[in-house]
Amino acid sequence: MSIPDSVLAAIIAGTATLSASFVQLRSALLREAAGRSSAASRRRNRLQLILLFAVIGAAGVCGFALSQWLTAGERAAQAVLQRELQARVSEISHTAGQLELTRGSERADIENGVLRRIGSDGIVVMASVSACRPPSTPAATSAPSTAAPSGAVPATGATLPPGATSQPPAEGAALARPCTEAEATPVTLCATIPANASVIEVALFSRTVESSAAWGVSRYLPGQESGDARFAPTYSESTNEAGTREVCQAFAHWSSEHGRIVRMVVRYSLPASPAPT
Repeated sequence: MSIPDSVLAAIIAGTATLSASFVQLRSALLREAAGRSSAASRRRNRLQLILLFAVIGAAGVCGFALSQWLTAGERAAQAVLQRELQARVSEISHTAGQLELTRGSERADIENGVLRRIGSDGIVVMASVSACRPPSTPAATSAPSTAAPSGAVPATGATLPPGATSQPPAEGAALARPCTEAEATPVTLCATIPANASVIEVALFSRTVESSAAWGVSRYLPGQESGDARFAPTYSESTNEAGTREVCQAFAHWSSEHGRIVRMVVRYSLPASPAPT
C-alpha cells in the first residue's frame, strides 16, 4: 500500500521537529549536569525542560493537524471521484436497460413486419391426390352361357356356336365402374397463422396432374364441383399451439381417370401495433 505524498511530507516534517527537540533536550540536560550546584540554575533548567516538552507536544499536534489538512483535499477529491463513478455506472446501467428495451421493441417490430408481409403475400399449401380406385363389382350374367360344360369335349368334327368357348368364364370376374362422391378420396389442406390474425381470403385452386395451366385459371369457389372434385363450402379454424392457429379446407376427389393437384392460399392481416409510450 503506497503512502500519499502529503502524508509522507507531514511525517518528514514531524520527524525533523522531534529530532531538533531531542537535540535541544540533550543540550539542556548537559547544561543542567554542569551547573547542578546552583539552585537558580536548576530552576532554569526545569523550566527549559517544561518548555521543551511543550514544544514537542505542540510539534506533534501541529504535525497531525498538518497531515489531516493535507489529506482532507485528497479525501474530498476521492469522494467526488467516487460519486462521479457511481453516477457513470448508474447512467451506463440505465442506458443498457434502455438499449435492451429498444432492441426487444425493434425485434418485435421486425417480426411483426415479416408476419404482415407473409400475410399479405399469402401462405401457400399444396397437396397431390391420386385417382380414385373403386372396389370391383362382379359381372352380371343376364343371358344364358353358351360355354361348354366343365369337362365336356366336343365331338369329332363338331364346331362350337359363335361366342361359345370350351372354357368356363373366370370365377369372380369384375367390371370396372367410376367412383361416386361418397367414395371420394378426401384430403385436408391446413395453413398455420398467428393467433391474433384475421383471415382476409382463402383462395382455392385445383388442376389435373397432367395439366400445365396457370393457377389463375384453375381457381375454384368454395363448394363448387368441377371435374369430379369439390372443395368444402367453408373453411374451418382450430387452435394449434400457443400464439398460432390453423385454417383448414377440405377437398374431395372421385375421378377414376386422373389425379389432381390442389392448392390453397391463405391471406391474413394483423392488428395495428400499439403506439410507443
